[in-house]
Amino acid sequence: MPAAPLTQTVENDEAYRLEYRNAMARLASAVTIVTTDGPGGRTGFAATAVCSVSDNPPTLLVCLNRGSSAYAAVKANGVVCVNVLGAEHEDLSRLFGGKTPVDERFAAATWSTTSTGALRLENALTSFDCSITSTADGSTHDVLFCRVEDIRTRTDGQALVYFDRGYRTV
Repeated sequence: MPAAPLTQTVENDEAYRLEYRNAMARLASAVTIVTTDGPGGRTGFAATAVCSVSDNPPTLLVCLNRGSSAYAAVKANGVVCVNVLGAEHEDLSRLFGGKTPVDERFAAATWSTTSTGALRLENALTSFDCSITSTADGSTHDVLFCRVEDIRTRTDGQALVYFDRGYRTV
């Protein structure tokens, strides 16, 4: 049975925002950990708002909440590594998605420094080392356009996805 149509379109209406969040929960997304390091400091966050923009040049889009503890460091460093998580990374995703101190987050896995200075998860399914080339205003978030400088890919493993407010594997 199809869902009922939205009844309101007012941006500041809390019921509408809840309806939107509930609808977005039905959109399955790859789970990533986005990391950075440099003059602004080392940090990382779990993200599902990541997608391809172009393959010429290879570019990713990453949405970063302006209220995030990672915001200042990402903006100051101008580089990120988007680490695509495998099924075995669910606990790591929870660490990077919560209020866990940064040092504890990084202590839970093995990382290496990329050519841009960001941090690569050694056993990620795929990692995209990126330079942030531009930023767009996305209301509560900045939309980062990230030129891919280097890619590392594993040939085995299942992907970790987030769907209906829970982790799944494919």
